[in-house]
Amino acid sequence: MIEKGKFDTDVAIHELNKSIDINEFSGDPSLKKSPLSRQTNEQIIKGFFEVVRSGKKPEQAETFMAKEVKAHQMNSESMLIIIRSPKDYTDHIKEMLNVWGNFKIEIQELLTQNQKVYVRWKQIGIHIGEYEGYLPTNREVIEIGSAIYRLEEQKIVEYWIQVDRIGVIEQIKKYKEQD
Repeated sequence: MIEKGKFDTDVAIHELNKSIDINEFSGDPSLKKSPLSRQTNEQIIKGFFEVVRSGKKPEQAETFMAKEVKAHQMNSESMLIIIRSPKDYTDHIKEMLNVWGNFKIEIQELLTQNQKVYVRWKQIGIHIGEYEGYLPTNREVIEIGSAIYRLEEQKIVEYWIQVDRIGVIEQIKKYKEQD
């Protein structure tokens, strides 16, 4: 049994595979469908979090993302817009794994309106790599973040993300003071 908000990667992959139409394998290209073709935007984003954003299978990013995704990094001190590819996003998640180890991520809120899906999450990891100039503490750190994902044709094409970086840094500083 899976706790509310917890992810089981095998179940997510199984559900994704169940959505694949048998005609996809018939050899007729006109019958080929995307594995996401029968899912709502909310289901797609849940799957994205369960499979890719969780760090379980970041190489699956191309299943959920368009070839180019406009990523709005929402920070009070500066707003940055970058273009991400699925490969770039895969590398980004691998970098996160290098900093936070095999972190756990839990969706705390999920709202959908037309093409947009809002997600607020809690991520818990062990600080094993340098973060914002801070050397590893090997202690548990909690990150709270949120994003709005915009989808077109069942793919993420744009998102606006905010992460409580100051909260993360404050936890790290507290650990440094204790050592």
